[in-house]
Amino acid sequence: MTTLLVSQPSFADHVTPQGHPERADRIRAVEDVLSQSRFDKLLRRNAPSGDLTLAELVHDSQYLSRLREARPAEGIRQLEADTYISGNSLNAVTQGLGGALMALDAVLLGEVDNAFCAIRPPGHHAEIATPMGFCLINTVAVVAREAQRKYGAERIAIIDFDVHHGNGTQDIFKSDPTVFYASTHQFPLYPGTGHPSETGVGNVLNVPLETGSDGMAMRDAYLTRIIPALLDFSPDLILLSAGFDAHERDPLAQLNWQSSDFSWLTGKLMDAADRACGNRIVSLLEGGYDLKGLAGGASHHVAMLMDGAVGRLEE
Repeated sequence: MTTLLVSQPSFADHVTPQGHPERADRIRAVEDVLSQSRFDKLLRRNAPSGDLTLAELVHDSQYLSRLREARPAEGIRQLEADTYISGNSLNAVTQGLGGALMALDAVLLGEVDNAFCAIRPPGHHAEIATPMGFCLINTVAVVAREAQRKYGAERIAIIDFDVHHGNGTQDIFKSDPTVFYASTHQFPLYPGTGHPSETGVGNVLNVPLETGSDGMAMRDAYLTRIIPALLDFSPDLILLSAGFDAHERDPLAQLNWQSSDFSWLTGKLMDAADRACGNRIVSLLEGGYDLKGLAGGASHHVAMLMDGAVGRLEE
């Protein structure tokens, strides 16, 4: 099993206000934990700049223009309640997208089995016409569309285990039966979407988790609901919106997952990928706002992607 780790040299170009939970230290925490000797076998590459106009595959035709116009010459500008843009934010967005698309190429060309992209800002809250929830463009949605456009992939599955529902991804694909979107998330919680009644055209599966629930509730959700539906869909590629904010340490939610829960979940999704699509998985970092919890969840996730086992991890 060969796993690609995509790093983003420009991660600090996206500046948020002092004390904001979505901050550059998040990527530093992930990079630090993945520098352990346990991860020496990772194939490591820096993200190149991508073609930001590909965002028009999933956002409306004026979306990028509005972001560029909102970008301040100096300092930081607030776009909505908790989403900000700084002068160089689009540099980070462009390189994050480039890294995700590089990972897609490596997986679909058979160079690697799977990939994890340590990129920011996150993306799954960005809707067709609206940036929100710390997110400027919906990177995982662009990757899905590019897999279809560039490689002719017919059926894409997006599995979102961030603690917050990916309203943006659901908004983009809710009427498209070629993309399956499944999410576990704390409910009720921001952004307030993700009720089980939200099913798109039969391609959306939301499995809310109760406040205070732990990894056992998550395991039941995947074993009984999401993985059977994923296998029935039989995707050509599985994309992961990999948020680590369901960790018990996270300050923005109230689920009680342990780091080991992320390795269990990753292993089950790998089993599904083995059965459905030749192991093809591309994982993109979404949330995770306690640095220790983020590092623990991400390290267990990547260790499982590498060889199907966690082994010895220093936490």
